[in-house]
Amino acid sequence: MQIKSRRFTSCGFTLVALLVIVAVVAVLAAMLLPALAATKKKSSKIGCANNLKQCGLAFRIWEGDHNDKYPMDVPAVNGGTKECITGADTFRHFQVMSNELSTPKILVCPNDDRIAAANFVQLNNSNVSYFVGLDASDNYPQRLLIGDRNITGAGAPENGILKLVPGGPAAWTSSIHYNSGNVGLADGSVQEYTSSALRTALENSGDPTNSWHLSIPE
Repeated sequence: MQIKSRRFTSCGFTLVALLVIVAVVAVLAAMLLPALAATKKKSSKIGCANNLKQCGLAFRIWEGDHNDKYPMDVPAVNGGTKECITGADTFRHFQVMSNELSTPKILVCPNDDRIAAANFVQLNNSNVSYFVGLDASDNYPQRLLIGDRNITGAGAPENGILKLVPGGPAAWTSSIHYNSGNVGLADGSVQEYTSSALRTALENSGDPTNSWHLSIPE
């Protein structure tokens, strides 16, 4: 009696096939990861711009209820923060607008590693990603009202106040948005500036003094 042999075809991958698949996956990952990173970066910038837009609106609403003055120009007895403009109290300028801001979450940039405060009572500088332009005024719509805290000038902030002088250096550090930043202007608009664009904007603010004092949330 003859026993016929049967040939079985293996359904598993050969080593060569497996290596080919791994190589293809690696190539696809290399192509997709930069795109995903760029999408995330763009999304974080949009989120930051939206935060600044809401903050700018809060300033304007508050201003409308206080004789067209921002908190930095109104004494504490009238609900403002004028007494805080010489110290490291950036959060105070936002804290007095708790009703207009609604939530402290919008004070943290999505690309910053800071954590939002649970409420406005617990708010501190460590819960804020944005500076406040202490010289901001409706009289000069192009002045900086708020913006990303990774801004630098000729020297380090003194007691939480960064001074920018006419023709002096102004730039962004590599943190948060990597050598760029978002700012909210006194006219309510939000702009994204590179370091060079920031310097140009400062020179064309329309303010003849062109001096700037920014409260930095250190």
